[in-house]
Amino acid sequence: MIVVSDSGPLIALAKVRKLNILNELFGEVIIPRAVWVEVVERGKGKPGSEDVESATWIRVLEVKDKLSVEILTREIEVGEAEAIVLAKELNADLIILDEKIPRIIAKSLGLNVAGSLALLFIAKKKGIINEDLELIIGELRARGVRFSDKVVEELKRMYNTSDAKMKQ
Repeated sequence: MIVVSDSGPLIALAKVRKLNILNELFGEVIIPRAVWVEVVERGKGKPGSEDVESATWIRVLEVKDKLSVEILTREIEVGEAEAIVLAKELNADLIILDEKIPRIIAKSLGLNVAGSLALLFIAKKKGIINEDLELIIGELRARGVRFSDKVVEELKRMYNTSDAKMKQ
């Protein structure tokens, strides 16, 4: 399975010490150079920096279609643009994005999209996470990761995760 990620989900999952779920769910995750620069180089000392730098299962690839990246950066950040273009170039099975506009763009290009919250729900359902999801969601919010209650409720519905199951 080919999976490409933007920086936001890597940082969000690292903030709650759950970056490893990507490895457990997908084996390898590919990131474009701009995401590496944002998280590891410019983000030195911030959440996710050391985790991403030391993760042997994260592979960095260069985007070939620089023109598409340039066009997309008129609307979205360079890391998001490179992730979308790289996912298209690799014919990725999944792209991991959290921001709304990049998600809309990726879906319009025929890419399958998941966000960090959805991956937490999937990991819980598969038994990769044993902790209470409500606590993890609360910790994400406390650490500045924003998402709506509506998104959480939709994910609960999609993954048939009742409150009781979330707290197991």
